Amino acid sequence: MSQSSTEIFIRNFQHGDMPLLGELYQSVTKKENATFWWVGDEDNWSNVYCAFEDGKMVAKGQVSIINVVPPGRLKENNHSIYLNLKTIPERENDIALLENVYQYLFIRANQLKETLPKEYGTMLCIGNDSTETANNQFFIQKGYLHLNSLYRMNRDLNEPIPELKLQEDFQFSYWKMETSEEERDYLNVEAEIWPDTPLGLNRLSEYKNNKLWTSMVIRQTDAIVGGLMAWQEADHGVIEDVFVREPWRKCGFAKYLLTQALRYLKANQLQYANLMVLTTNESALSVYESVGFCEDKEEIRYFTKLN
Repeated sequence: MSQSSTEIFIRNFQHGDMPLLGELYQSVTKKENATFWWVGDEDNWSNVYCAFEDGKMVAKGQVSIINVVPPGRLKENNHSIYLNLKTIPERENDIALLENVYQYLFIRANQLKETLPKEYGTMLCIGNDSTETANNQFFIQKGYLHLNSLYRMNRDLNEPIPELKLQEDFQFSYWKMETSEEERDYLNVEAEIWPDTPLGLNRLSEYKNNKLWTSMVIRQTDAIVGGLMAWQEADHGVIEDVFVREPWRKCGFAKYLLTQALRYLKANQLQYANLMVLTTNESALSVYESVGFCEDKEEIRYFTKLN
């Protein structure tokens, strides 16, 4: 175990830390596929903690509410708060450094938990690339349990995109969700599809703030049949929340929505798109592969319950 002989100073991220953050980011992401969260806007910096040593940022961690269970769901459902904790590569086995930053994150996670509806429990989760052995082992040794594993899949937008037709009696449209009522309608359907990890209004608002964000839906008369969201992140496109409701599955609607999203992202001069899928979701994997997505990396997620 590597340990420091100099004093570590930990505090919330500030404006003047940007150059040091950039250096930390560059050092961490030299290691292929490392999962590194950016700090976001200033109103998020109360959730971001940085560790400094001799004028250098040697670690950074942050927490964020990801899923909020809406009212009326089964009591066994849980809200989820995620954390991300990274050190410079030469300190990835420094348990004392990791533990010091983690304690700040744990306290902040419990403060965030108190803002969530009390009738449900809350999970504290971590997601890392499968190759981040030391970081994963730190959380396993703290008692975190395996939650799930996901593939990130990439799609080259310069490759041909299939031309598909929508069945009669079904309507495709872009949906901007410009009113609170429309957002509520979407979130009700989304929670029906993913009752254990519903998106929640705050997370939806974060998605809508992304560059080029749009949602796409298929309807039959007034009923929402399926949908997805797409946006730009850095230099690539992201596709999220792909769903088809139970009565309309296995009819090709997911494949149609995906091709529309790929065309949208390509029309905006992006070169590739990615999405995440559970490694155990064989039907979804098959659909994504059928429109040209290929597995790129595996993310492993762990959790503990916040009492």
